[in-house]
Amino acid sequence: MNAFTGMNLGLGALPLLSTARTRSITAENPTGAKGKGGMAIPDATDPELPHSRAAENLGQGWKVRPFLQPKAGETVTLMDVDGPGVIQHIWMATEGDWRGNGRACVLRFYWDEEETPSVEVPMTDFFAVGHDLFAPVNSLAVIVNPASALNCFWSMPFRRHARVTFTNESEKDLTLLAYQITYAETEVADNAGYFHAQWRRAVTDRNHPEYTIVDGLRGQGCYVGTFLAWTQLSDGWCGEGEIKFFMDGDDPFPTICGTGTEDYFCGSYGFPEVYSTAYAGTTLKHPGENGPPKWSLYRWHIQDPIYFQQDLRVTIQALGWWPDRTYQPLAEDIASVAYWYQQEPHGAFPDFPLLMERWPR
Repeated sequence: MNAFTGMNLGLGALPLLSTARTRSITAENPTGAKGKGGMAIPDATDPELPHSRAAENLGQGWKVRPFLQPKAGETVTLMDVDGPGVIQHIWMATEGDWRGNGRACVLRFYWDEEETPSVEVPMTDFFAVGHDLFAPVNSLAVIVNPASALNCFWSMPFRRHARVTFTNESEKDLTLLAYQITYAETEVADNAGYFHAQWRRAVTDRNHPEYTIVDGLRGQGCYVGTFLAWTQLSDGWCGEGEIKFFMDGDDPFPTICGTGTEDYFCGSYGFPEVYSTAYAGTTLKHPGENGPPKWSLYRWHIQDPIYFQQDLRVTIQALGWWPDRTYQPLAEDIASVAYWYQQEPHGAFPDFPLLMERWPR
């Protein structure tokens, strides 16, 4: 029988005892060290202890430092631990209204002391929240609950070291950043890849309305998810385009070619209503009042991961209809997150867009 390894999770693995050690990092235990949680002593003069006054009559061991308050332009380190280990769950909550601070906050994950991040994504988009507009998500990999609870359950193994940072690029101080990162100190299998996530945004060109979700992946890997925050700039249905996976030297045609945008997100005949399932969903009900129509779409390849051995490029087309029922190429505002595992080192990411280039319409 195989023992628990930190990644073989699920009901069937729960009875398997293991030498793994569970740790959890919060503002109350910023190192996750054994026996070091809830040690802050109330001190009303210390701005780093925001609940000192509430706890002053109870003293040490109570709720003194439950969250951080990142200042404008500040980068804070959420996790900085030695391996080997596996991150199993991340929970975050910030100010209840993400408009103005969701995409202004950037998450970056660094594995094994690498110089460039393997994850570089605006906070809200990382958790399948598009356009900085709340919508509930009820899936296996990501859960978003009212009023601003962000959760992800992607397994993230690391061998020597893991570092996670949070940058507030807005012009305003954040009054609250609460978080919990739960991980297991455990051995990591030799064939385990490293988790990656990359954010992009572009307006498609009507002359060739193909949007690149990710490109430049090199080496052996496994593509596991797509999130799109799609803003319509044209009337009518926008989802006739196909998603395409160019892998292992494909040129000019892909190995995997879908049949339509809603089909890829496990729907049919457009998106007539919202749905959020274990592996796919369209979560945002925004038909266009107070702005253009917007969609938040996720597709997790958990049961059907896409393996590649040498390279991978993923694109999706933006197509609608002309009145004569021929395809209309569309100029659409699309932002995306691609999620995958791969061997390190990873290829260079595109330059991360400036804040003004990340604002939702």
